[in-house]
Amino acid sequence: MEVVPAWAPAVGFTLLPHAGGFLGGKITKKEIPVWYKSLQKPSWCPPNWAFAPVWGTLYTSMGYGSYLVWKELGGFNEKSVVPLGLYAGQLALNWAWTPIFFGAHKVGWGLVTLLLTTGTATATTASWYNINKTAAYLMVPYLAWLTMASALNYRIWKDNRNKK
Repeated sequence: MEVVPAWAPAVGFTLLPHAGGFLGGKITKKEIPVWYKSLQKPSWCPPNWAFAPVWGTLYTSMGYGSYLVWKELGGFNEKSVVPLGLYAGQLALNWAWTPIFFGAHKVGWGLVTLLLTTGTATATTASWYNINKTAAYLMVPYLAWLTMASALNYRIWKDNRNKK
């Protein structure tokens, strides 16, 4: 008798990134109407409604990519420590950004966190490339979004530095 259905790891890995997104969303939702709205933002800042579907798509994509790597390497073992460890590290940094930026209103530290996330996500993607190219390609939209998010965070930090 099979204890875990064959599809369960794929679903678990795919949904895992959403856990931090869901918790972060609670913080964000509370801060958007007053604090975030009060910040000066560049004209190219995406509308607030766009962030949830974009992050939902990116979390699903990276989560499924992590499943592909896990499966290709035969689960959690010595071979998977670096590629899945890098993934876990970038995911933890990703999840940390919301409480730093929105929760603590630390825009500069949010930028530092985003830059660390981008670097770790880039290393994750590079480590996945020789294991499973599809998994690495699933990270590319995330890297593009992190680049845009870093530029946006920088502009918000720069344009609001003197604001109390």
